[in-house]
Parts: sequence; C-alpha cells; structure tokens
Amino acid sequence: MSQQRKLEMKRKFTFQNDNDPKHTSKSTKTWLHQKNINVLEWPSQSRDLNPIEHLWVDLKRAVHRRCPRNPTDLEHFCKEEWANIATSRCAILIDSYPKRLSAVRKSKCISTVIIWC
Repeated sequence: MSQQRKLEMKRKFTFQNDNDPKHTSKSTKTWLHQKNINVLEWPSQSRDLNPIEHLWVDLKRAVHRRCPRNPTDLEHFCKEEWANIATSRCAILIDSYPKRLSAVRKSKCISTVIIWC
C-alpha cells in the first residue's frame, strides 16, 4: 500500500504568471485562492518583467537563424540552442530586473519594449 505524503513548503513563495487568459480565469483564480497561493500583481502585456520571455526571444532567434526544415530539425535545434544559452545571460536578465521594473513603473505599466542585454 503506497502512502501519500503532503508536501509542505517551508518558505512563502509568490507565484508569477504571464496574464495569459488561462492563468487569469475565474476557476484558476479560485484554485489559487483556495490553495492560499500568493500571486504577484503585475501589468498584462509586459514581457519586460519576466526574464524567461527574453530567453524565449533569444531561443527563437537562434533557431530561426538555423532554418529548420522539418519538425525533427526544429526539435533538435531548439534543444541545442537552449543548451547554448549562457548562464551569464540569465544572470544579466535577473540583475537588470530592477531597471526593467523601474522603466515599467515610469511608463505607467505600459510595456517598455526594451530588449535588455
């Protein structure tokens, strides 16, 4: 007989979503509330605040340059290019977060369309 254990988080975390309709639907909001999950309030359409969105752009550009001819190429190139993203790129995006946040605040929560490198 398998025994299920409840996972307990020792620290309080804040959930960040990208304001996609599936993340902001009434049922999702209800579920998050019932689970007592703190959700970060932030402007929709503001990819400036989410470091992963910048990495997706990097990945798409790198894969596009390689001109995949079929789904197999696409998958292979995506995996290779993802592995080639330097950890320093991730660090730069995280370190530049305060600047992006400040820019969004100054623009009154309108996406700043700045590519931070």
